Amino acid sequence: MNPASKSSLPAELDPVVAAVLEQLQQKVETKDRIIAEKDQALSVAEAIIQQLKEALRAERVARYGKRSEKLSDLQFQLLDLEPGVSSDEIEREVASDPLPECPGDTQENHKPTEKQQRARRNHPGRNELPAHLERVEQIIACTAEQCTCGKCGKETRVIGYETTEVLSKKPTEYFVSVIKREKRACSCEEHGVATAAVPERIAPKSIFSDEVIIDFLVGKYCDSLPIYRQRAILWRDLGIDVALTTMNDGVLRVGELLIPVVDVMLRDLLTGGYVQADETYCGVQTPERKGENHKAFFWQYSSPGKGVVFDFEMTRSGEVPKAVFKDFSGILHTDGYAGYDEDVGAKGMVHACCMSHSRRKFIDALKVREKARATDAELERVVVLMDGLFAMDREAREQNLSLDDRHALRQERAPALLEELHSLLLKMKGRVLPKSAEGKAVSYTLTRWDKLTRFMHYPVVELSTNWAENSMRPISIGRRNWLHIGSKEAGPKIAAIFSIVESCRKLGVPIRQYLADMLPGLANRSIQHLSELTPMAYAAKLAK
Repeated sequence: MNPASKSSLPAELDPVVAAVLEQLQQKVETKDRIIAEKDQALSVAEAIIQQLKEALRAERVARYGKRSEKLSDLQFQLLDLEPGVSSDEIEREVASDPLPECPGDTQENHKPTEKQQRARRNHPGRNELPAHLERVEQIIACTAEQCTCGKCGKETRVIGYETTEVLSKKPTEYFVSVIKREKRACSCEEHGVATAAVPERIAPKSIFSDEVIIDFLVGKYCDSLPIYRQRAILWRDLGIDVALTTMNDGVLRVGELLIPVVDVMLRDLLTGGYVQADETYCGVQTPERKGENHKAFFWQYSSPGKGVVFDFEMTRSGEVPKAVFKDFSGILHTDGYAGYDEDVGAKGMVHACCMSHSRRKFIDALKVREKARATDAELERVVVLMDGLFAMDREAREQNLSLDDRHALRQERAPALLEELHSLLLKMKGRVLPKSAEGKAVSYTLTRWDKLTRFMHYPVVELSTNWAENSMRPISIGRRNWLHIGSKEAGPKIAAIFSIVESCRKLGVPIRQYLADMLPGLANRSIQHLSELTPMAYAAKLAK
């Protein structure tokens, strides 16, 4: 053995020295343990701080930002100190461009996106007004100087007109319809008096005509104009003071009449093979909760190209979809809400999830980056890959491809995108904080991967439930204006009204015309003929 490798310490240490060394060793171990614990606590604190920063930025983005824009942290802090910030001021504070089409896209080599090019290509120019509208001509004569030739002095003649069409409007004209039912009698005492039949009306005892009741309904549930504001308009413009309950009763009468029609619509929808479902909350006044609204829910069921059905329930429990889909064995397409997972549907039902919800979480993760201009190639690549999937379906819509042709297009292009996306998500899962916005987005997507990719196996499945979400907008906009529902008994009637309003909008049916044709006498119609009164049936009649 090399002598140099031998320890210079004696083979046996003095007991005092050994005790001192042991104490020093224990102190070192204690210090190491304390440092390790502090390092761990520091890592946890940094993770919490990062989550709080992301939450703060998400709140500022929601308050000040636009969906396609990102602001710097310094600008958000500046805006937060302002007592009131206008949208114009926010636009001037926008510092970064929208998400590029690919990670390497920069300001220098930026080119118009496909969406921008398509918008420019499809721009219709000046709108043409519908031909069915009445034309009222307004001729503007030339001045006296223009009517005389400045050279020879002769009177000029009209050779044509420069024509411009603008949409005009007459003020709303109210009038009182005096309904006189003829009464007839004979001098013969045995004949008696005969009176003409009562005309069929939506609300027979109401002081409002069918047209006015429909106007109230359209104002509230299409234009989000609360009844109390419509009452104020009547008083302001006409000096008519009508009780609010009188107006409400007429509108809710329509909802009551429409409930059987909506029941038929739901049965027809469930007999199909594909349904999109969603839900949104709405406040309801209840006697049990004084001064506070109960949080009830509108559940929406629809399918692209078909009608929309709303159901009102006082709860968001999974028991609601269980009851609706207990005999349904088709494809149910929803967001990630767990209430749709718990034994919903009959045997053989397929559950698909929405890709838009997943993409939205990655967009939110990009928005809450600590610095607005900070880039994350992997995070941006995820969004680009998902955009590639949606671009594929958009191309199919633009070319009016059938479901089978669209499915063939998906089979050709989607596998490579999905394979890269799945591999990238697995790679990101190992490096991101689970509780961060990015970590939650990755976990959400990987957990539902099979349901998110159902569209690869079923041609009818859309990439997203945007059709269903778009149907919820009137409710989310409306509740900011009319705030709540007066009672839980009114909920089903309002759900029926929303079902008809949204179905007519989706199918391109004139809502006023539909209601005016279908509502009078609806209570006396046979149940067997209700299927002929749905918006889908009405749209089919208009198409002939």
